[in-house]
Amino acid sequence: MKELKEIRICDLKPFEGHPYKVIDNEEMDALAESIREHGIMTPLIVRRVGNGYEIISGHRRAHAAELAGLDTVPAIEMDMTKDEAAVALVDSNLHREHLLPSEKAFAYKLKLEALSRQGRRTDLTSGQVVPKSDDNRTTAIIGGQTGESYKTVQRYIRLTHLIPALLDMVDDGRIAFSVGVELSFLDSELQAALMTAIDLNDCTPSYAQACRMHKAVNDGTISEKMIDKIMAEEKPNQKEKVSISADELRGYVPYGTPSEMKAFIRKACEHYSDYLKRKREEVR
Repeated sequence: MKELKEIRICDLKPFEGHPYKVIDNEEMDALAESIREHGIMTPLIVRRVGNGYEIISGHRRAHAAELAGLDTVPAIEMDMTKDEAAVALVDSNLHREHLLPSEKAFAYKLKLEALSRQGRRTDLTSGQVVPKSDDNRTTAIIGGQTGESYKTVQRYIRLTHLIPALLDMVDDGRIAFSVGVELSFLDSELQAALMTAIDLNDCTPSYAQACRMHKAVNDGTISEKMIDKIMAEEKPNQKEKVSISADELRGYVPYGTPSEMKAFIRKACEHYSDYLKRKREEVR
């Protein structure tokens, strides 16, 4: 059943386990201004839950509409089970240009769990030659829709085992994706100890160090003392660096991926350097 209707924003709620972040930033402000001026061009997709509606597609539009002062939004009501809605939610967002590692991680996990509960024989439809385990068959079909291997999907899902502080560091680019995957095998208490060591030594683990910690987990020799010792090591390529927090940059640097923000800062420094050079020449 598909039915287009106007739904009160107060009757909407996010999909339970929604993996994509809705952030108040310049992009959200621009979207709210566009909605204020032109309205919502693409209806939300929702399903009825109790006396209200659960958003399947359009979480950002719903938030921007609220910021724009709207009371209602256009939405298409779909007759879907929770698992069908979970798959649709993930698929409607996975091809967005900028997805954080954590967003892909929880999206893949949400879809994997939904497909597993549905009991789909994805091995018959994926068109891929994959290992025989049910998990690998399911992750293969997920990856096939985004151009990634089942192993890459599984590695992303591993990130969901990271504590929030470490996962934020992966999102910010302070810890590489591959390093985050290795650290995900530490339990939450050891990860918390690692965060303390990171703060104390003002450095992040290298891939080699993360692999050593993962191996120690497998060997049963991991301990907080070992983590402290590994993190206290001086890396051969360790150089003095300047750190600027995201809070300090807010309002000056447009939100984007870590590499985009780094490129903006570098370009800003080049412009300011040119400005100072011109000023010096004027004085002469």
